[in-house]
Amino acid sequence: MSAPNYSIVNYDMFVLTGIPGLKELHVWISIPFCLMYLVAVLGNGILICVVAVEHSLHKPMYLFLSLLAFWDLILSTSTVPKALSIFWFDDVNISFAGCVTQLFFMHFAFVVESGVLLAMAFDRYVAICYPLRYSTILSLGVTSKIGSVVVLRSFATVFPIVFLVKRLPFCRTNIIAHTFCEHMGLAKLACADITINIWYGISVPLLSVMLDMVTIVISYVFILRAVFRLPSQDARLKALSTCGSHVCVVLMFYFPGVFTVIAQRFGRKIPKHVHILLANLYVLVPPMMNPIIYGVKTKQIRERVAPAFSSKGKCC
Repeated sequence: MSAPNYSIVNYDMFVLTGIPGLKELHVWISIPFCLMYLVAVLGNGILICVVAVEHSLHKPMYLFLSLLAFWDLILSTSTVPKALSIFWFDDVNISFAGCVTQLFFMHFAFVVESGVLLAMAFDRYVAICYPLRYSTILSLGVTSKIGSVVVLRSFATVFPIVFLVKRLPFCRTNIIAHTFCEHMGLAKLACADITINIWYGISVPLLSVMLDMVTIVISYVFILRAVFRLPSQDARLKALSTCGSHVCVVLMFYFPGVFTVIAQRFGRKIPKHVHILLANLYVLVPPMMNPIIYGVKTKQIRERVAPAFSSKGKCC
């Protein structure tokens, strides 16, 4: 029997099916998704606004935090609105260009956030291990350069994926069993060799994120060593409290992400709808929780949220 001829059609439109097997529950699933997205947009928007208008918060820690909030918005906004339109209006069609744009910004935001968390760990390292030199080492100029390097590194890491996907012919099927486009999910639909996509998709972005994670762990080893050398228990507790919010955010960012990657690669017995629900929660929960964690745990932010949004209209 001859091999099927896939050269007849090259799809430029794709169909996002939503969550396979749970279509009758799409409307109900959309309710928590929508609420979490609204909380993420409101919380991160408030955080960015407060840091922008309060000059006392123009310090490295808060500038990195506002950068994280901005990319939280990009991460969730690149995926959730399309998912909600599928759930509510059965708007399943997406162009190839739209699909590539969506997967680029999703992966781009993910790698940027990993770099920002590393920058925030460096900020805490300098603040605790070299407190007298903190303002010299992390001046506003240095902070802006670190932010620029994080974004440029992430762009250089993720942008080749666009070319790796655009070179592929898509002629087997145009149905994507997901709520959003992602690199390997789209590449697997191609009727061509995707070996380079597989290797690049796994190794380069994952290695950059893993390197960030390992470096953060190493930085906290030095931080803990410095903290336990402090003379008084009050000083140790105060130093640890300044890192509490960052540790919570780091754990919430990396653990679900690593679990999702492992589940996708090795959890073949896990139902498809579970994979997709986990992927959607991953782009929703961290952006929703990050501003809440920092708002609750960071006194400087708590004290300025109410005045910044008072009747004076200082913000937004």
